[in-house]
Amino acid sequence: MTLEDVQSIAGPQHLAVLGGVVEGAPDGIGTLLLLGPAEPGFWAHFTAQPEYLDGLADPLDRWSERIIGGIAESMNARAYFPFGGPPWHPFVSWALASGRAHLSPVGLLVHDRAGLMVSYRGAIGFKETLALPDAGPNPCDTCATQPCRSACPVDAFGDDGYDVAACKTDLDQPKNDCMSKGCAVRRACPLSRRHGRLEEQSAFHMRAFK
Repeated sequence: MTLEDVQSIAGPQHLAVLGGVVEGAPDGIGTLLLLGPAEPGFWAHFTAQPEYLDGLADPLDRWSERIIGGIAESMNARAYFPFGGPPWHPFVSWALASGRAHLSPVGLLVHDRAGLMVSYRGAIGFKETLALPDAGPNPCDTCATQPCRSACPVDAFGDDGYDVAACKTDLDQPKNDCMSKGCAVRRACPLSRRHGRLEEQSAFHMRAFK
């Protein structure tokens, strides 16, 4: 079993391996691989799936369970999801342990490819220890302007942490830009802008958040 084997199966579902964890993986797991949308193209793929078209609640979670659960079963592995708790699996800790995600200046996770648009749909745990590429540096360290710091229209990301109330009050305003296009802070990240997530996809996540 190799990382390439997993990617070859996940790729047709527009999923990418966004990181791997050996130290800090769950008990009995040799390697945990984190899966998230492969962009561009994920949204067009997902919106053609039965979970999106049936009009029922939680379409993306249900699709993730079916697809990632199926991938795990086909590879004699175990699936983990960032929803369905409590108890909740520590996806933030796993992401940081992978070395592919880091804490940004605004406290959100920033990924070395997806930027502040990083999203984990699930993880697959293998008993084996798989070879993983070396982790990279925090991309924020070489971001000269760090536009994420000043992008929030209500300064919800400050030195004291994330002001959820201020954020949600702003989202309630008519024709709110963050609701229709996605969080302004996430969009400001240079890596996010190159990632390829569509505004419709971000709006879907904002509706779920609100």
